[in-house]
Amino acid sequence: MKDKRTILYLLIISTFLLSMMALMVYADTNPNTSARAATLYSPDTDSFLISKNVGMHLPMASTTKIMTALIAIERLNMNESVCVPSEAVGIEGSSLYLKEGDIITVADLVYSLLLQSANDAAVVLALKTSGSVEAFADLMNERAAEIGATDTHFENPHGLDSENHYTTAKDLALIAACALKNDTFRRIASTYKYSFRIGDKTRTVVNHNKLLKSYDGCIGVKTGYTKKCGRCLVSAAYRDGVTLVAVTLSAPDDWRDHKNMLDSGFELLKAEKTSELAQIPGEIPVISSDKTFVRIGLREADTYTVLYKDDTEVSVDLSLPTYIARSIKSGEKIGSIIIKTNYFTKEADIIALEDITVKKPKRSFFN
Repeated sequence: MKDKRTILYLLIISTFLLSMMALMVYADTNPNTSARAATLYSPDTDSFLISKNVGMHLPMASTTKIMTALIAIERLNMNESVCVPSEAVGIEGSSLYLKEGDIITVADLVYSLLLQSANDAAVVLALKTSGSVEAFADLMNERAAEIGATDTHFENPHGLDSENHYTTAKDLALIAACALKNDTFRRIASTYKYSFRIGDKTRTVVNHNKLLKSYDGCIGVKTGYTKKCGRCLVSAAYRDGVTLVAVTLSAPDDWRDHKNMLDSGFELLKAEKTSELAQIPGEIPVISSDKTFVRIGLREADTYTVLYKDDTEVSVDLSLPTYIARSIKSGEKIGSIIIKTNYFTKEADIIALEDITVKKPKRSFFN
């Protein structure tokens, strides 16, 4: 009997120790977040700095409206007025409480969509864009595929619970990063309060995103909640040349989660000018020209975001001729720069910043 008890105690202790070890491994490989799935994404380096169940299919509630807003902005005239159809009236959840026949602009609908999370505004935009919610969902899925969000499937424009309406933390980060490239979307998503008129009444919508007021550099993006989905949040922040996108799905403590993730990202990332990293000269010599030197520079934006960690190695390969011996036009490529780190490779063209005409040598009698 004692031997059986001893064996039982050993089994219990062994099971406990194995459970503790599993928890330790989980803690080491997942961020300290309350979310069921989470990620922190750096669009500049295309790097996922924090990952927790990033490929898990989960519902996303009103963060759906990031895609709805992006498509509406891309496809509709923001100044156009829309007559609210009966199909958009009485949509459950967060709402503008629009009435059939109300006249409202596309811009006012998009502001209401992103700030107040108005489900009726989402349906109006879907019907205006595609004629039906189903056709608009098809368009959303097509746009998601273009972005690379291949583990996402939309069934509606607002995010109310639906069986095959889901995304992943990774896909949602990619969608938000794409949307933020659109200046109109970025401006609206970062707006705290907006007022407009419907008929003779003034309406004011206030952004549900608390981080706009509480986190330095926050530029959006969208909150979401249903009982089935839990709390969902997509946030973005910009500081000193660095943009970060954070996503949590089903996160009871999402505000704290996002502040912690964004803080950790800004500790890792630093924006460095490519020209400074490579020490690109401002000019190079020219032979057989009225000008002794030609001014040179980068073709595109000269700031890359370089990911810094203790083990980060940065190498710079500058390809540039010693001198110019031919006529060139301003904007013409004359060299290149390649920057490599442990995490990414970036290349940019070095171009002439002015026209240069090289004189042809005179032909002698003997030529």
